[in-house]
Amino acid sequence: MNELVLQNKIIQGDSAIELKKLSDNIIDLTVTSPPYDNLRDYDGYSFDFETIAKELFRVTKDNGVLVWVVGDSVINGSESGTSFKQALFFKQIGFNLHDTMIYSKNQPSLPNKNRYLGSFEYMFVLTKGPPKTFNLIKDRKNKYVGKATNQCVREKDGVTYPRKDKFVNDFSIRYNIWNYSVGYMNSSQDKISFDHPATFPEDLAKDHIISWSNENDLILDPFAGSGTVLKMAKLNKRNYLGIEISEKYCEIIKKRLDKYDNQSLEVFNEVEK
Repeated sequence: MNELVLQNKIIQGDSAIELKKLSDNIIDLTVTSPPYDNLRDYDGYSFDFETIAKELFRVTKDNGVLVWVVGDSVINGSESGTSFKQALFFKQIGFNLHDTMIYSKNQPSLPNKNRYLGSFEYMFVLTKGPPKTFNLIKDRKNKYVGKATNQCVREKDGVTYPRKDKFVNDFSIRYNIWNYSVGYMNSSQDKISFDHPATFPEDLAKDHIISWSNENDLILDPFAGSGTVLKMAKLNKRNYLGIEISEKYCEIIKKRLDKYDNQSLEVFNEVEK
């Protein structure tokens, strides 16, 4: 299936199967958070990580980006390491690990007696070659606006020399730790989205979409869930493609996105003969 046919569609099916039906090099950006370590019951479904990872590499355009939001469960008192294993597998099949980012939440997970409260997940930014797009968000307020700086630069051998003066703008590029409020009516104002067990913040999806894509690009979420990535792609003038195995969750997506389209969304199970 080519890029034009797939714009603004939701496919109900297993990503390990449905991704194989897509043409090579058609996706500009993937933003997704897969089910991991059985932390949630995703309507009883699991997924074939290695097959999906390989297919994501194939369908991603050269210089395209994959944002993989994932964490680890605690098993027998220790973290599973699933996140790191997956990041290393992506590198093994050809992706570059462009940035390891942190998604910090204002509400921690359930406490463990011998561990600090867990309040973050990883956001691995993976690229197929250097990223073609990087609209880096500048919203970090500078303390000394307008001040010309002349700090020293230190070389590897310890030698220092004055840095050239520069003007300080109102805002600078944000750090790679992003903080979001989560929980009911915080991640989204769409009540129906919380019928899914693991909705992530709309702003998280929006910030990655803005950072790594341009208007009219095709944005993929192979674990579409409640449709957060698809909604934010639509609202930011991108095209979207969602794959979701659960019929129940596809209905949530359809209801959630209907009001943002001029016509009803099509939920279909594409079968190529």
